[in-house]
Amino acid sequence: MTRNTFGNLFTLTTFGESHGEAVGGVIDGMPAGIDIDLDFIQQELNRRRPGQSSITTSRQEADKVELLSGVFEGKSTGCPIGFIVRNTNHHSQDYENLRYLFRPSHADYTYEKKYGVRDHRGGGRSSARITISRCVGGAFAKLVLRQLGISVQAYTSQVGPIALKRDYHLYDLTQTESNAVRCPDAEKAKEMEALITQLKQEGDTIGGVITCIIKGCPVGLGEPEFGKLHAALGSAILSINAVKGFEYGEGFEGVSARGSEQNDVFQNIDGQITTKTNHSGGIQGGISNGQDIYFRVAFKPVATILMNQETIDKEGNPTKLQVKGRHDPCVLPRAVPIVEAMAAMTILDYYLLKNSVKW
Repeated sequence: MTRNTFGNLFTLTTFGESHGEAVGGVIDGMPAGIDIDLDFIQQELNRRRPGQSSITTSRQEADKVELLSGVFEGKSTGCPIGFIVRNTNHHSQDYENLRYLFRPSHADYTYEKKYGVRDHRGGGRSSARITISRCVGGAFAKLVLRQLGISVQAYTSQVGPIALKRDYHLYDLTQTESNAVRCPDAEKAKEMEALITQLKQEGDTIGGVITCIIKGCPVGLGEPEFGKLHAALGSAILSINAVKGFEYGEGFEGVSARGSEQNDVFQNIDGQITTKTNHSGGIQGGISNGQDIYFRVAFKPVATILMNQETIDKEGNPTKLQVKGRHDPCVLPRAVPIVEAMAAMTILDYYLLKNSVKW
C-alpha cells in the first residue's frame, strides 16, 4: 500500500488501522523553534474524538496523543515529529459477521480486489479513525499559521435539507463550538440536532455540508499550472472519508451569473490593493490574492446503517447484512476539525514552498 504521505515540504505520513494497537504518524518539515502547545493539540483531537455527544458514535476513546520525537523543552526542533494515539475501546467481535461480506458503499470490495486481503474490523485502514493522524498534523500546522497571522475556521452549514445561507459573514463563527453540531446558528443547530437524533433512532444516517474560511493568507501561494492552490485544497479535502464534493468561491452557485456580476473589481484603499467583492474565493489564476479563501465540502450520509440490507459475500452469493457496532448517524460534527486540519496543512505546505522559510 503506497501514498500514505501528504504534502511537499510540510509532510504527514500516517499509519494504523481502526482496531489495531494504535494510529499515528510522522510529521516532517515542521519549522524549528515553534512553541508547541500540547493542550491545544489535544483539544483538536478532542473535537474529533468519538463519544463527545448524543449525536455521535457511543464509542468512548480518550484519543490521548503521545509525542515521540521532534519536540524539546516546549519547542519544535525541526526534526521529524513522531506520534501515536492508542486504540483502547474497540469491539472487534461486532464485525465478525462482516469477514466474508461486502458492505454497501464501503471500501470492502475495492480493498479485497486491489490487495487480496483486508482487515474487516471496523474497516481497517479505510476507517475514518485514521483521520486522528490528520488532526494531529493539522494542529501542528495551525501552531505555525498562528504565528503567521493565518486562521482556519470551519463549521457545519447544512445537514440534510436544513441549511444556512451561503454568506459566512452573516454568522458569528465564534459560536461554532457552542453546540454539538458545530453550527454557528443556534436555531438551525437545534433543527439539525433533532434530525440527526431522529435518524439515529431509526438506524439511518444523513449527510451535509461543511464550510471553511481561511483568513490572513498572503498573496502568492500556489503555482499557476499544475500546483494551483485551489487544486491542492481540493485534493486534500477530497481525500477525507465520505467527502463527495468540493467547491470554492461561488462554486456551482455562480454558473448562472454573468461575468459582469462575478468579476472581482480591484480597488486601492490607502495604498493597499484589494477587491470590492470576493466571488473568486481568495484565489485567482491558481494563486492566493490576499482575500479570504472560502470553500464548501459535501459529505455523503455515513455508509454504515443499522438496518437490514441486501449484499453479496466474497463468493458472489446474495445474502442479508445486519451491521452491529457503534457508528455516527452524521459525520459532520466530527468532520469539522478534520476539514480544518487538511486545509491548515495545505496552506502551511504552500507557504513554505513559496518562501523557503528559514526559522
